[in-house]
Amino acid sequence: MISETKIILQKSPVTVNFFNFAQFLIKYIPVFFFRKKKEINLSPGKIVWRKFRNNFTAMVALIWIAANVLTAILGYLVTPDSTPFANDQNLELTTKAPGSKVTFLKVRKNTEPIKQNLFRTMLFGQYPEYETIPIENFRRDNNTLIISLYTGFEDFEGMELSFQPEQVIFPSDSSATFNDTIYVFFRGEKIAAVTNSEAWEIIKDEHIYTQTYWLGTDRYGRDLLSQVIIGARVSLSVGFIAISIALVIGILLGSLAGFFRGKVDNFIVWLINVVWSIPTLLLVIAITFALGKGFWQVFIAVGLTMWVDVARVVRGQIISIRENEFVEAARALGLPDFRIITRHILPNITGPVVVISAANFASAILIEAGLSFLGIGVQPPMPSWGTMIRENYGYIILDKAFLAVIPGICIMLLVMAFMLVGNGLRDAIEKSPANY
Repeated sequence: MISETKIILQKSPVTVNFFNFAQFLIKYIPVFFFRKKKEINLSPGKIVWRKFRNNFTAMVALIWIAANVLTAILGYLVTPDSTPFANDQNLELTTKAPGSKVTFLKVRKNTEPIKQNLFRTMLFGQYPEYETIPIENFRRDNNTLIISLYTGFEDFEGMELSFQPEQVIFPSDSSATFNDTIYVFFRGEKIAAVTNSEAWEIIKDEHIYTQTYWLGTDRYGRDLLSQVIIGARVSLSVGFIAISIALVIGILLGSLAGFFRGKVDNFIVWLINVVWSIPTLLLVIAITFALGKGFWQVFIAVGLTMWVDVARVVRGQIISIRENEFVEAARALGLPDFRIITRHILPNITGPVVVISAANFASAILIEAGLSFLGIGVQPPMPSWGTMIRENYGYIILDKAFLAVIPGICIMLLVMAFMLVGNGLRDAIEKSPANY
């Protein structure tokens, strides 16, 4: 009978040291690289930002808002249609589906070149120097360019038009050809001289192009993507200016009511309750009718109805702070009330004011879209997301629902982003050490 033999393997000291060192690396290296920094000697603002940065959804929402703001600021510099109000209409291209591609011929207008700086173009757009003609195809017949106009129907050919090369490239009153060279004259002066071969190369390279309508076109043949981008500028502008008006009025009245109390507080609280009792949308509509329809009227109307929330928050915060020791010390030093409010109290209530402002920003966007949808907000041809929905909501029951759905989704995403940022700020402020 063969006896079983147990073999015991012992690790050498070198092996044991290696395993211990590997365990040490696995255990402590992640802690070293990914440990959270201690919140020591950090300002309250940096602590709140660090807490906010750890909120994934709030950061995504902030990035989305930043992208919308950047796009709105650049405006006509990034839109496919850079004409004022993105209002280049081609009725042949009505209600094209997203992703549609159309070929164009660019024909020079007989006008003087328009000189305009980059900043003005970014803000107001630029009137085009060329007329864009949608075409099905083109061909060269001797020295004449012949195009077939775009119809949108496969079985129906469009009317044919003919152009001379110099008509396409230059503003011209007349032209003459000598020895295969075209001399172009505009307002009595010779402005160019090109050969026929050079002219045709210029036409093929620069004047015939294909444009993709990434979001399709509306019923007037306008590029929907350009309309959405300029519409974002309107919504963000209304939100920013309306919130600025609301902050000025709300902080002023809330500070007076919370700091001085007494009859001043009673009067301001009565005013707040009166405004609070009126439905916001009805009050905005009434102010809009009083001031008239238009772009700037919407700013004022929305701003004059949103100060109530800010005033209530500021009043409550100041009432809770005005009896603190640092306020009493400021009074004992004989500092004026204005300085105590602006330099010592208001900086301590910045957090709640920022949170309520983010929520009000979202409300301002919704109110502006509602006013434009009702036809008493921003007026055509200025694009607005609410106006786009009003013009195209009838297509929802047809096969062109994207015309109303796309601006609706833009409103929803931007409003939700501001709400998420507001919630993230609120959580960050509540979790900061200053509130423990």
